[in-house]
Amino acid sequence: MTILQTQGLTRKFAGITAVDQVNLSVHKGEIRALIGPNGAGKTTLVSLVCGRIPATSGRVEFDGRDISNLPAHARISAGMAYTFQITSVFRNLTALENVALSVQRILGRDETAVAKAAMTALDRVNLADHAGTTAGTLSYGHQRLLEIAMGLGQSPRLMILDEPTQGLAASEISGFIGLIRNVAKNATVLLIEHNMDVVMDLAEQITVLDMGKIIAEGTPNEIRNNPTVQAAYLGT
Repeated sequence: MTILQTQGLTRKFAGITAVDQVNLSVHKGEIRALIGPNGAGKTTLVSLVCGRIPATSGRVEFDGRDISNLPAHARISAGMAYTFQITSVFRNLTALENVALSVQRILGRDETAVAKAAMTALDRVNLADHAGTTAGTLSYGHQRLLEIAMGLGQSPRLMILDEPTQGLAASEISGFIGLIRNVAKNATVLLIEHNMDVVMDLAEQITVLDMGKIIAEGTPNEIRNNPTVQAAYLGT
C-alpha cells in the first residue's frame, strides 16, 4: 500500500522550476532513497512533502489523505518526521531536552512519560550516554544522530532523512545502516543520500532526480546499470 504519493508536484522560484511535475509513490514499510546531482531538487521536493515550503502546483497525499494544504506542524502530527540537511538542534539545550521537546508533540506534558520516551529514542541512536550533554558541544556527527532521535521520538510513520550520514565518521556508518533498518520495522523511510555505498546497501527502491524531474526509478541493481543515471549522476 502507498503511504506517500505526489501528483504533478511543482515548485518554481523566480521563474526557475526547481521541482517539475513530480509523481512519486512510496510504499508502506519500504526504505526509499532519493538521489541525484547537486541542485537536482531533492531537498526542495521533500520540503514540499513536509510542508516547509508551499507548492506552486500539484498534490501531496499521505496515507490516502490529501495534505496539500496542511501546514508543516499538522503534517508532523499526521505522522511525518523530517531531519534537515543542516543540523537544527537547540544548541543550548541538552540532548535529552532536545528530544523531549519533540516527544511532547505526541505525549503532551506528562514529564515521566516524555523523559522515558526521550531516553528510549537516544538509546536507539547510541546517544544515551550523552543525554546530559549540551547539544552544541556534541560532534557534528552526533548532532546528526540527535536529530534522528528527535524524529524517532515523534513515533513517525514516515521518516524523511536529508543527508543523514553527512558528518558521520566511517566507523559510525555501519551503525547508522543498522539503525535505519531497525527504524524501517515500524516506519517508512525516505532517504536523501550522496553516499552511494549506503544507498545501495539500504534502499529497496531508488528514485533519481535531475533538474527537478524524475529520470529513473528501480532497484539498486537497476539504477546502477541504468545508462541515463550513469550519464546524469553515477558516471560523474
